[in-house]
Amino acid sequence: MSRLRLPRIKHRDLHGIVLLDKPIGLSSNQALQTVRRLLRASKGGHTGALDPLATGLLPLCFGEATKLAGSLLGARKAYVADCRLGITTDSADCEGDIVQQRAVPLLDDARIEAALAKLRGRITQVPPVYSAIKQDGERLYAKARRGETIDVPPREVDVHRLDLLSRDAETLQLYVECGSGTYVRSLAVDIGEDLGCGAHLTALRRLWVEPFRGPRMVTLDALQQAAEQGDEALLGHLLPISAGLSDLPAVQLDEPQSMAISRGQPIQLIPSPPAGRCAAYASDGALLALLELDVEGRTRILRGFNLPPDDKFVLMDHGALVETPRPSVE
Repeated sequence: MSRLRLPRIKHRDLHGIVLLDKPIGLSSNQALQTVRRLLRASKGGHTGALDPLATGLLPLCFGEATKLAGSLLGARKAYVADCRLGITTDSADCEGDIVQQRAVPLLDDARIEAALAKLRGRITQVPPVYSAIKQDGERLYAKARRGETIDVPPREVDVHRLDLLSRDAETLQLYVECGSGTYVRSLAVDIGEDLGCGAHLTALRRLWVEPFRGPRMVTLDALQQAAEQGDEALLGHLLPISAGLSDLPAVQLDEPQSMAISRGQPIQLIPSPPAGRCAAYASDGALLALLELDVEGRTRILRGFNLPPDDKFVLMDHGALVETPRPSVE
């Protein structure tokens, strides 16, 4: 009996960013591949993984936008986290096995604030053994699942804000703003140990990732419905690549400067914008490159883009060039 062959997806080149509201239970890669199939995108990547337990903003990059994935990984992020006091698990969240139970002492806001205060700023943190960090070329969670003894080295991370939103006798709800590499699960563990009763993470929702501070997230169900309506509805959820650079100064180049940058050649901008990163655009509005400027306005190309003018959506679909108005970033 022959097996039924499903029709192959005809992938296409398209470029942009989808701000997905990741559902609980899916890994970041599973969510990415689901959206990639709906878009029929040839190339895709995500910016900073969310655990299957977590929900909320997962920026997905397609085509030339994947060149920004590394830049967005270092951005500040914000979460709402629920912590259960009195129970410690081997994974630091509710999906792991319980390793210790302790009584929760009577706590007041001052005592909780004292524990939170120690974890603000530049801190040293030990990541969970069940994490995607690589050690000897292998993810730590793979070693942990085999029962191996793992020595996880501490790392320095930035916790910009850590505030108590609400609490009851056994749970804390926290607001967290942090930098790249921070594990909210580890924050929950450290808070529990400071309070003398242990704790683990029971829920986590990512609210925003810079530069998407007020994101209009789209769910998988909404994307599926849009796909059923056709490309116009589906691609309306695809933001331009420039949306990922909206927190940087924009520099418009003249034709000779644009030509030099397109060829990978450095230029000097006079007058010069402030030193640091900027987004460079051609005179017709096409995004050309992510640049880094020194104090004298000399450029270094961090990422170059091969794109049409950014106020239009343009894709090559098996030889057919399609143009539609770009959706708003707001």
